Amino acid sequence: MIEIKEMLPFLIPLVVVEMVLLAYTMFHILTHKTYKRGSRGLWIAVVLIGMEFIGPILYFLLGKEDS
Repeated sequence: MIEIKEMLPFLIPLVVVEMVLLAYTMFHILTHKTYKRGSRGLWIAVVLIGMEFIGPILYFLLGKEDS
């Protein structure tokens, strides 16, 4: 059985990347007023609920206004 100590070299960078992506996405949502689809509240909920890469990726694909 695989122990957590064996997985740490893979998990730590993954968690760091996830947190950086989440922070950048939240910064972008909070500093912009227009979105392709939805509202600020909707995108905050999507990003926080879908935190494991999916929420931020959905925002940049579907919600970010090109400006």
